Amino acid sequence: MKIGLIGKGAIAGYAQKAIELRGHEIGAVLLRNKSSGHTNAVTSVSELPADIDVMLDCAGHAALTSYGPKILSRGIDLITVSLGALADPEIYATLEAAAKQGRSKLHLASGAIGALDCLRAARVGQLQNVAYIGRKPPVGWKGSPAETKLELDALKDATTHFQGTAREAALAYPKNANVAAAVALAGVGFDATCVQLIADPNITENIHEIQSSGDFGSFNFKISGQALPENPRSSALAAMSVISKLDQIKQSILI
Repeated sequence: MKIGLIGKGAIAGYAQKAIELRGHEIGAVLLRNKSSGHTNAVTSVSELPADIDVMLDCAGHAALTSYGPKILSRGIDLITVSLGALADPEIYATLEAAAKQGRSKLHLASGAIGALDCLRAARVGQLQNVAYIGRKPPVGWKGSPAETKLELDALKDATTHFQGTAREAALAYPKNANVAAAVALAGVGFDATCVQLIADPNITENIHEIQSSGDFGSFNFKISGQALPENPRSSALAAMSVISKLDQIKQSILI
């Protein structure tokens, strides 16, 4: 396959290595400028090679909003972990319309969380409650609105800095709340999913928890994830989920 990447951060770096190990070709790297040193860097969707099979968005909400519709309308499938951008109804509608126009697919990677298959199955019946609790060390909340609410470097105890809906969380924390968006999209939606975000100086991993109940029964899923060494805000599992989705879309038998 010929793969295109969007971005040059920690997740993009992980994805590039994994793509090359699988024997795929990286046909282009879509960036805001060409000063990055990438020999196949492009700065617009119109410059992408005609034979790109799929694009991988590893650059965040702004990149998905800016490049996503043009990529999809060109008929190129797109994999993204920037699920939080879909909390904006206008962006959601624009991406959906572009995919229909181009007869392409926007594939949503699961990101840093699991158990989404359980939520998708459970919503066939009636899901009564879905809550997501995200807990990270203070450094993991640097560069987010948590900095305006807490003295992150001085915290001694776990402290909640956000409580609200998944839509509010995803829009307010675009670099941190993609997991909340993934839970919402798999379950009861952005406005019915409850979210709590916590800064905890007593942990070193990112801890994600889903609590849910409905006709199926109830479950509590919890995962402690490591960040990528290059960026404490980027989950290693999120990077892995992009490659997992890439592997999945080319398989004949899926689970």
